[in-house]
Amino acid sequence: MPRVCFFTGRRTVSGRSIARRGKAKYLGGVGRKITGVTNRKFKPNLQKIRVVVNGKACRIRVSAKAIRTGLVQKRPKRNYSPAVRLADQPAEKTTS
Repeated sequence: MPRVCFFTGRRTVSGRSIARRGKAKYLGGVGRKITGVTNRKFKPNLQKIRVVVNGKACRIRVSAKAIRTGLVQKRPKRNYSPAVRLADQPAEKTTS
């Protein structure tokens, strides 16, 4: 399964990490020098969550941004019905 967000399409992108040394000129140094450049990967913040897609509940990978912006409708965990307490029910009458 690829590391891609189902809704936003965010995926792993490549970039570089730049290592520098020295003191900046505005701080009184002679300037910062690049000493090394290495390749790296920027990975999306994906979460596996259970959501409702096309009326069915399934588990998909979604980016954290999609969850925050409300693009995701989470699946309800159970069928909720408020509990009725015995004190709230009317007493049963018995006829003799």
